[in-house]
Amino acid sequence: MTTSSGGRRAYHHGDLRRAVLTAALDVIASDGPAALSLRDLARRAGVSHAAPAHHFKDRAGLLTAIAAEGFDLLAAALADAADLTDAGVRYVRFARDHPAHFAVMFQPGLHRPEDPDLLAARTRAGDRLREAVSEVAGQDDPRLAGVAAWSLAHGFATLLLTHNLTGPVGDRDPEDVFRSLAGMLFRR
Repeated sequence: MTTSSGGRRAYHHGDLRRAVLTAALDVIASDGPAALSLRDLARRAGVSHAAPAHHFKDRAGLLTAIAAEGFDLLAAALADAADLTDAGVRYVRFARDHPAHFAVMFQPGLHRPEDPDLLAARTRAGDRLREAVSEVAGQDDPRLAGVAAWSLAHGFATLLLTHNLTGPVGDRDPEDVFRSLAGMLFRR
């Protein structure tokens, strides 16, 4: 952004869509999804209040794009996991590295859960988790094994991000703590 002769900030970024997504992620990370406003994001980017609507139509469209991007990032994070425990560790790491995406992805009331891009990204991430689960499910129902594994990783990540594990985790590396938990619960 540069300043024009009247002191108003003029937008000169080559990718408005990315600039709005980045600003939205910053807002969500600091204040949560409820604080998100397209008008505020336009002001932050130095563009007219209608400019973000060209890319996202509305707030739900923006949050849908964030959720889809998050699931794609999660799928990439889970790719090539060595085993189910490693997939869980990668899930927790993803949540820590991308807390704003994580805050939006699993709240279908915030976005359009039937959006084709979102569905495709969610499927890619789910496929990665199912691959890791299939290796340990054995005689167990793989769907229920997947729910158990996801519940552990998602619950741990959520509790970690909301600072509810400060006492139990202490100064220990959360990923090491998760490995220990997974070892306790998923012994064969």
